[in-house]
Amino acid sequence: MPDIHVSAAVIHDESGRVLVVRKQGTTAFMQPGGKPEAGENPAQTLARELEEELGLSIDENAMRPLGRFISAAANEPGHRVIADAFALTIEADAVTVQAELAELRWITPDAIGTLELAPLSLEHLLPIAWPDVLGSASRG
Repeated sequence: MPDIHVSAAVIHDESGRVLVVRKQGTTAFMQPGGKPEAGENPAQTLARELEEELGLSIDENAMRPLGRFISAAANEPGHRVIADAFALTIEADAVTVQAELAELRWITPDAIGTLELAPLSLEHLLPIAWPDVLGSASRG
């Protein structure tokens, strides 16, 4: 199974909601982030992607590393995604849809089962975001 390397962000707002995004031409919501450009480390990739997709300027040192996780890719059938994930907290009104994004949503655990979510989000990142509700995820 071909691998797609990405960096992804688990972004909370002050009320504990988590940000998910949907790219244009897709149906699944996922954590913001994306693929690295040549020479970037995972934190640099994520900082660039957050600025491009959400207009969010984040210092790499403000992101807390969560680990590396592996799941089936949401938008590339037959591929798996290997994600270096980071956590941060921002104000909800600090982000706007830009670049290839179609939509963003701030969700609570109630969205599980009502919103199409990427496997990486369901299996790993949202359980980290809400450990008291969804339990802890195993590292990939």
